Amino acid sequence: MAPPDVDIFPHATGKAAELVARHESPQEIVFWSGWFCPFNQRAWIALEERGIPYQYKEVNPYKKEKHFLEINPKGLVPAFEYKGKALYESLVLTEFLEDAYPDHKPHLFSSDPFTRAHQRIWIDFITKSVVPAWQRLLMAQGTEKQDAAREELYAAQRKFAEQVKGPYFSGEEFSLVDIAIAPWIERERIVTEHRAFKSTQVSKEYVTYVGHILSRPSVINTSSDQEKYQPIYDRYLRDEAQSEAAKAIRAGRPLP
Repeated sequence: MAPPDVDIFPHATGKAAELVARHESPQEIVFWSGWFCPFNQRAWIALEERGIPYQYKEVNPYKKEKHFLEINPKGLVPAFEYKGKALYESLVLTEFLEDAYPDHKPHLFSSDPFTRAHQRIWIDFITKSVVPAWQRLLMAQGTEKQDAAREELYAAQRKFAEQVKGPYFSGEEFSLVDIAIAPWIERERIVTEHRAFKSTQVSKEYVTYVGHILSRPSVINTSSDQEKYQPIYDRYLRDEAQSEAAKAIRAGRPLP
């Protein structure tokens, strides 16, 4: 995801900027990041939850460093440079941290094989149902299309909320399922203000869940000032964005 308007605010702000300042020194993991990107925030939340040392490097999507493109030809955030080798794709990175740093607690995947498989099922649901519906609502033009997209999103979120054990998806323990959906919850203000989205129309359970997600320190600390997101998402609201995610939605393809 790489909106051109990121040049307006090329760096993280607010709590996220404070976090960036604490992660400037070299570490085994170099986190190539884009503060504006919800997919990117997944990996950032996982790093913070696990307490894994990392060096933060901001990527301007329209002025990408030569070295970044050498290690990651896709040119997309998030990406890890791990011992000189590149890894990318947000959900792959969150699972990688589980495997590469087994001694860092807490773990974000259950150790029970059945529970872990169940968590993967709902991460897949978020990827294939919740996120695309959110993106379609964001980009929908005209009342009829917006109404249809909004109902699609409500239905997906409602189905997800029915599975939440509370306060988090798997109960008391925050997990990769919560991380998979958290960045889009954090950005719901955009569709609330511009697409008549109301979380209360999903379910009471969903509203409660949203409250827990938004009060999680790892979510708060990886979020920039809310007003800084607006110029970026304006292009999506006008259906003019040229990011890979926007192109996929227009073409009816899965999100990259």
